[in-house]
Amino acid sequence: MMLSREDFLSLNFVKKEDFTGSHQGMRFMLHQTEADDEKKLQVYLWGEPFGFEATPDEQKISRMFAFSEDGLAEAIDWMNEQYETIKA
Repeated sequence: MMLSREDFLSLNFVKKEDFTGSHQGMRFMLHQTEADDEKKLQVYLWGEPFGFEATPDEQKISRMFAFSEDGLAEAIDWMNEQYETIKA
């Protein structure tokens, strides 16, 4: 079972607050940020059991994507690629 677009709320939600979730041992957070005067989608991945704040930074990986539906699609593909290395 892989992550798909249906597993995520709209990007309008991410504009207001971070979207967090988990998938079979892998936790994730989607965060809106600014880079080069553009909105970007910052995605963080880490293994369970702890939440973002309780997990040491060196145990998280992160990547930035365009803040768009295409960027979200790329982010989901990347998350699925990383799953085997991240899951607890």
